Amino acid sequence: MNKTADRIAAAAFLAVGALFMVESLCISKSAYGSAVGPNVFPFLLGFVLVFLSIKLLLETRRYSEATSEKPARQYKKFLVIFIAAVFYAALLETVGYVITTFLFLVIGFQTMEKGALWKSIAIAAGFSLGVYGLYVKLLQGTLPSWPIWFQ
Repeated sequence: MNKTADRIAAAAFLAVGALFMVESLCISKSAYGSAVGPNVFPFLLGFVLVFLSIKLLLETRRYSEATSEKPARQYKKFLVIFIAAVFYAALLETVGYVITTFLFLVIGFQTMEKGALWKSIAIAAGFSLGVYGLYVKLLQGTLPSWPIWFQ
């Protein structure tokens, strides 16, 4: 781990998270047909990002200075996840949240660490169905629904 790079990244993500929180306050507080306003989700994401950034900043204080070897750059993994993210954004409306999120997470998990496919599938399914159920069913928010051919 690189102490300087982690500190720079933590500061940048802290600023982005704070910006999300501040700008989400400018979004209207309610939406027609939804008990949860469109400002809640960006605010919570910004809050989580700020919290994790502060945690990373505190963890960098415990890094040892004796790391002189540089880790190998992983361009192939980056490219696979980047392409998966582009397809995720492009297909979200047409295929739906649950299916696209599930596929994106499985691809991401398997790209980062090969093996344990069933574990990746279980975690991705639990996350995508859990978030959909929590946000749409419980909080009555809106996310792109299931595709027409699946309903």
